[in-house]
Amino acid sequence: MLVYELLLFMSHSGVSIMNQESIVPEVIDVAPQGTISVTYPSGKEVKFGNELTPTEVKDEPTVSWEANSDEYYLLIMTDHDTPEEVREVKHWLVGNIKGSDLSTGEVFAEYLGSGPPKGTGLHKYIFLVYKQPQKIDFHEPPRVAHNSRANRLKFSVRNFAKEYNLGDPVAGNYYKAQWDEYVDERNKHMC
Repeated sequence: MLVYELLLFMSHSGVSIMNQESIVPEVIDVAPQGTISVTYPSGKEVKFGNELTPTEVKDEPTVSWEANSDEYYLLIMTDHDTPEEVREVKHWLVGNIKGSDLSTGEVFAEYLGSGPPKGTGLHKYIFLVYKQPQKIDFHEPPRVAHNSRANRLKFSVRNFAKEYNLGDPVAGNYYKAQWDEYVDERNKHMC
């Protein structure tokens, strides 16, 4: 019973934090009730607004969430603390995930770690999971490579979810990051 109460508290505190941080209503309309577990190869974990460095989050993380293994889900990672003309930056997009087994999904945008420009302060990097009504034939551009900016800028989670009738996200989490030296190194390899 104690584990259930702890998970319930963490879920509700995540909802509250996402509301306080203006993720609701700036990015999504309703904060998800579930929590996405995100752990990086560096050993760092995402914990509803903790600060991580671009160096610590440069490699694709392991993610999981409470899921039904017979249903399909979609995972999005976005940065919405960008200039208005950029809107949001799509950092990761995987659809048609069976349960929470990411290896079964279709990758539309490979993972791209944080890269906030120098002097822009902390950016929020938001992970959201949507439960799909069924397997979807997404009409997204070809896979965006991890070192490409193509089809990443001017993204909108809200518009994407509406386009595919995804409803509200079922799980979420986020961290904050600001520029460190790795960003300049990363950008040298971007096309």
